[in-house]
Amino acid sequence: MEETFHCAKDEERLQRVGEIIDQFRLLPGALIPVLHEIQDLYGYLPEEALQVVSRELGLSMAEIYGVATFYSFFSLEPKGEHVIRVCMGTACYIKGAQGVLDRLSQELNVPVQGTTADGKFTLDATRCLGACGLAPVMTIGEKVHGRLTPNEIPKILKQMRTPAGTH
Repeated sequence: MEETFHCAKDEERLQRVGEIIDQFRLLPGALIPVLHEIQDLYGYLPEEALQVVSRELGLSMAEIYGVATFYSFFSLEPKGEHVIRVCMGTACYIKGAQGVLDRLSQELNVPVQGTTADGKFTLDATRCLGACGLAPVMTIGEKVHGRLTPNEIPKILKQMRTPAGTH
C-alpha cells in the first residue's frame, strides 16, 4: 500500500516537472529557473527529474549537471529537514568556526555535507553567510546563530530536536 502511495506521489511530481518546463520553455536561459522550481518541489535535483529536463529542453545530461554542480544553491542529494550551514569564511574561520563545525559533526554523527540517518539534519560548510560581525556564525534554516563556541552546540541541537511547545 505505502509503495503504491510513493509511486503515485512520484508520478505526480514528475508530471509537475513537465508543467514547470512548459512554464519556462520559451525563456532564454530556461534551465536555471527550471532547476530552481524542481529543487523547490523535491528539496533537491533527482536524476529522474533531470532526465525529463534533458529530454524536454533538448540539453545533454552533462550540460545540466554542469549547471547544477556549478551553483552551490543546487543539491543533487536529498537534504535534511533542517539544513545547518556553518560559515567558513575568513572572519569566522579565524574566530573558531572549525571547532564549531567539528562539534556539529560529532554531535550529529555525520560528515560535513552529510545528512543524519533520521533525515532531520544536513550539515554544510559554506563560504560566507554575510554576518562577519557575529563570527563564528551558523544558520539553521533562516535562524542565525552568532558568536558561537563548540560548547553551545549540544544546547542548540537539543532545542531543534524538541518539538515546539514542549520543554
